[in-house]
Amino acid sequence: MPEDLFRIQRNCLRVMGHQDIFDNNEASSSDEQKSKSKRQRRCFRHWQALKYVLLLLFMVSAQLPMMNYIIYHIDDLALATACLSIVFTNVLTVIKTSTFLTYKREFKSLMAEFESMYDELQEAGAKKCLVTVNVGAKRFVKLYFGACTSTGLYFTINPLVSMIWAKFQAKPIPLELPMPMRFPFDFESTPGYEFAYIYTVFITIVVVMHATSVDGLFVSFTTNLRGHFQALQYFIETNTFDKSEALLQRELGIYVQYHVRLLGLAQSVQRVFKPIIFGQFLMTSLQVCVIIYQLVMNMGVIMEMVVYCTFLSSILLQLLIYCYGAEFLKTESSAVSTAIQMSQWYNLPPRHRHVLRLMMLRSQREIIISAGFYEASLANFMSILKAAMSYITFIQSIE
Repeated sequence: MPEDLFRIQRNCLRVMGHQDIFDNNEASSSDEQKSKSKRQRRCFRHWQALKYVLLLLFMVSAQLPMMNYIIYHIDDLALATACLSIVFTNVLTVIKTSTFLTYKREFKSLMAEFESMYDELQEAGAKKCLVTVNVGAKRFVKLYFGACTSTGLYFTINPLVSMIWAKFQAKPIPLELPMPMRFPFDFESTPGYEFAYIYTVFITIVVVMHATSVDGLFVSFTTNLRGHFQALQYFIETNTFDKSEALLQRELGIYVQYHVRLLGLAQSVQRVFKPIIFGQFLMTSLQVCVIIYQLVMNMGVIMEMVVYCTFLSSILLQLLIYCYGAEFLKTESSAVSTAIQMSQWYNLPPRHRHVLRLMMLRSQREIIISAGFYEASLANFMSILKAAMSYITFIQSIE
């Protein structure tokens, strides 16, 4: 149900510390704010701003030990590239989080608008369109969240498993960190190792939670837009248009307003996610190159191949979320034109047909979610997969 998807995204944002974004009761919120003093409101805003700045600084701080690791192992390409893929992941999460914080009000407005539109939709057949697409989206989000969580969990507990296994075999215990990092203090012995380990675990949790939450919002927005475009198609296709003049004028006006509202929401989604989509395509392209190199270099090591294949799958699944959502949004927005052609438009008086004609002409311009020279589509996703296979062949030929 759509309510389940809305609840999931609210819970994710609550865990991220954005308790205010899922509060849609604007009237009561305004009354409460009016009862507070100006000083209290100012302190609250300053605290929120400080919290977000500290969050971004905490994420960015992970770049220093990772870059230090790369510089330290600059002569060993295998070790340097192993860390480079993690660097790109962290940079991408910083882009997503900073974009979310910049457009936080727009995100809140979009969430409230989609929930309101779902409640306003009363027609059973049209509401079924929303229910169907949201059930599929909820499963997709859970799959993605499970894949990212499993990858992060593996990196987190792998050093502990290695230490336990070494102790069980009475061998020297290796002090490994979840991520390839080098700190400016003694992190290879107690208590520096424990501090570095806890720091790395917290960074991993923060990165996974913020990345999956922002990606989940994109799935929610595009899925609901797709469902509403299907609902509009349902209204048009099932309407016989064999009604009174006043009723026809009223229904056609509702269709036009509905269509314009959806187009406006699609433009808002395009605007707030443009930096994220650009960063997603750019960083994923770089990550694929690095991870493919690691796969080829560790072709004979089963565990290493499993790790990098899992990591690569998580990265590609992250990109697939944006390509999948944008592709189906493009398809359903243009399908409105087909629905008009398949409808019983011939029952309309000639003076009313121009309304459907204008809707048809507008819907022939597909909604394209793009950023710079990147377009989120399944075709471009397949291009990256083909490029990944080409990288494997190329590196193997060099070796």
